[in-house]
Amino acid sequence: MPDKRTTDNGRYLYAVLEENAEMTFGDIGINGSDVYSIVEGNISAVVSNVPDRKIRPQRKNVAAHHAVLNTIMKRMTPLPMAFGIIADGEKAIRKILSDSRKVFREQFAMVSGKVEMGVRVSYDVPNIFEYFISTHPDIRAARDRYFGGGRDPGQEAKLELGRMFNEKLDENREEYADMVMDVLDDYCDDIKENRCRNEHEVMNLACLIHREDQKRFEEGVFKSAGLFDDHFSFEYNGPWSPHNFVHIQISV
Repeated sequence: MPDKRTTDNGRYLYAVLEENAEMTFGDIGINGSDVYSIVEGNISAVVSNVPDRKIRPQRKNVAAHHAVLNTIMKRMTPLPMAFGIIADGEKAIRKILSDSRKVFREQFAMVSGKVEMGVRVSYDVPNIFEYFISTHPDIRAARDRYFGGGRDPGQEAKLELGRMFNEKLDENREEYADMVMDVLDDYCDDIKENRCRNEHEVMNLACLIHREDQKRFEEGVFKSAGLFDDHFSFEYNGPWSPHNFVHIQISV
């Protein structure tokens, strides 16, 4: 029976490692495929064989992609690749490693031995608009001016109140993110802000820390949470591979 690694399939690329030894990770890849590394010089690519040249971003495929990265993270810090990169075969993978060697080295210098932790802060209130009415006198005054006395405001008044709310929401997010990052700066190598997903979310931070500093990082999260009252909830998660701190463009 031929070695499945040598068949004429595409190679799905999960990550690049700072390793010069071949490694295997089991049949944890997309569609239950075997995951292994291809070595080129002092770096290697973590891949699995795929019969197609395009993988749909279905939940099961995305989950498999991240499961491979999480497995790698137990051994070392990878340079995680974006979902859906497929090379024509082993030769194409080796060309990627060779052509981008300098970029990979630069990225390894920044993230080697480190992990990514996530911090999300949200308003823990049932109605975010009513909370802002109660905590921001200017918005409350505008609400009373436009809606008081049973008045039916026009569209322009409603838009103005919505504009005031969104402006204050953004101002508060910036202020609160600065407060948290001022604390976490002492616990992280780097911090990046990601876009909030909904009105209740105050901040969504990606934090790069040394692998052995996870306990210390938790202390920083609790310290920053102490700056806020019970109307805010803090959530931290990880460790993850450093997606938000690796920037590599791969052409296949």
